Amino acid sequence: MNTEVSSRPLSNMEVWRRYCLVQAHLMGYLARQLTRATGLSEADFQVLDALLDAPGQRARARELRWTLQWEKSRLSHQLRRMVARGLIDRQACAEDARGANVVLTDAGREAARRARQVREESLRAIVFDTLGPEHMVHLHEVTTLLADRLARAAQEDPDCLAAYREAFEADEGA
Repeated sequence: MNTEVSSRPLSNMEVWRRYCLVQAHLMGYLARQLTRATGLSEADFQVLDALLDAPGQRARARELRWTLQWEKSRLSHQLRRMVARGLIDRQACAEDARGANVVLTDAGREAARRARQVREESLRAIVFDTLGPEHMVHLHEVTTLLADRLARAAQEDPDCLAAYREAFEADEGA
């Protein structure tokens, strides 16, 4: 990856490709650090991290699919592997007898907390300390702008609206 800064103005697409390349390298680095320190995969971390923040450290699979933006089959396979390893469990859903909640086990909770610590240390070394407070403010501004625009785009996309309703409104009227 070329790290030299060009003196010529870059096109929007060149900037975008650069961002995508840096993001891919960063995610690869973070995943390697995580696996080396905890034995968890990036997919394990994403599920555990989402559950750690969920109310009661539990969520319906369809809510996890929305949060993680994963396909149903990917999530299903990942959850099955994590249940087998004792990181999560499936419990009957009190609100909907047809469904189940995905719940952190004690082992999963401990693994999630350790993984978060490792992730924060890795991010500090590569991102936070490199960018410093001033650039982190700019990064926050940019991500907020993009998140807001994505939220508006989602409201305009019938497929996105349907997926959201499936994840969060399916119990209404049931």
